[in-house]
Amino acid sequence: MSPARSEHDYDIIVAGGGMIGSTLALALAPLALRVAVVEAVPRTAAAQPSFDDRSTALSRSTQRAFEAMGLWEGVVAAATPVMRIHVSDKGRFGFAHIDAAEQGVEALGYVVVNRILGQVLGDALDRAEGLHMLCPARIAGARPGPDRVTVRVANGDGSVAELGCRLLIAADGAGSPVREMVGIAVKRVSYGQRAVVGNLVPEKRTDGCAFERFTDRGPIALLPLADRRAAFVWTVAERDAERVLALDDAEFLHELQSTFGYRLGRFSKVGERAAYPLVLSKAARLTAQRTVLVGNAAHGLHPVAAQGFNLGVRDVAALADCVADACTSCDDVPDPGDATVLERYASWRRFDQAKLVGLTDGLVRLFGESAPPLPFLRDLGMLAFDLVPGVRGLFARHTMGLAGRLPRLSRGVPLA
Repeated sequence: MSPARSEHDYDIIVAGGGMIGSTLALALAPLALRVAVVEAVPRTAAAQPSFDDRSTALSRSTQRAFEAMGLWEGVVAAATPVMRIHVSDKGRFGFAHIDAAEQGVEALGYVVVNRILGQVLGDALDRAEGLHMLCPARIAGARPGPDRVTVRVANGDGSVAELGCRLLIAADGAGSPVREMVGIAVKRVSYGQRAVVGNLVPEKRTDGCAFERFTDRGPIALLPLADRRAAFVWTVAERDAERVLALDDAEFLHELQSTFGYRLGRFSKVGERAAYPLVLSKAARLTAQRTVLVGNAAHGLHPVAAQGFNLGVRDVAALADCVADACTSCDDVPDPGDATVLERYASWRRFDQAKLVGLTDGLVRLFGESAPPLPFLRDLGMLAFDLVPGVRGLFARHTMGLAGRLPRLSRGVPLA
């Protein structure tokens, strides 16, 4: 237990209360630390981007983490299992598939509406002891020192408070202000694309199959949802995005249909659409003095493989593991911001992050190239993926987040 202290002193301050920041706070809750979460937008506000009507694919490792944290029952009640994944190159012979039964799992993953996930996380935060939500509020300044970080917080009522913590965690997204405050550079590469997202009703049932279809107008992902609906993520060129968004429902469905094809029959009843720019971002390093990056603050991925949130949850699980070990191995006051703790986290996460950045960026560039003979060679590669023994299983383990050395939460083991 942390000793008595000023109400302005914390063991950990988490910048960002979106999906990753909330998950991290709940992962740390069993450790009896004093934790504050600083979030600018209330989770019930229409302007809260983390908990809108978009959908998120949850991998097996994310499922296990939520199980270990006692959250999965609430999530799975509104989630749709992904039983198969079908990948194809429209107009060409290349295709590949992954099947849950073949991999010996009940599902390859699950799809859940962000709003529902936000409700589950929010209810758990309300019940958690030792967690303090500062919302609406934002971090206006951070000054790391040898023993603590001094954090200036601007509250929604116009007041400003000065807080202290042993560890500051940036979970405040791809444009992370905290990352900039502590002097960590980031490399950004625009894809010149936007992801148009929403949901619709296909004529044929998806039967738990997720589709990734590469087309000459950009990749389209269709993910199974409840009530026979399907979520779509359509990657379009930046120059064409405004025109696509301005189409009425009938025109939009016609264009999406003609691009995807009729594998699921005719599309109808499209819901509200939104779009966001696609940028590859990678922080120069994961830590600064008593500060660490997780989720999109550390890495921003193209959505082509639906791995961004799951990679962030593995960041959460690894950091929580490192902090938990620091607490149990300390005879005195635990110090979650000690340099050895942060270096252990950074070392643990480097390979997994680099692997996923390379995979998603490679897929975008591979399928975005139409000059011969590359289309023919990539289609041969897809067939080889399907036919060569062991390849599908190895790839499935990586996309399910089950490859490599896993932290406790990613294995389904509670921290306490």
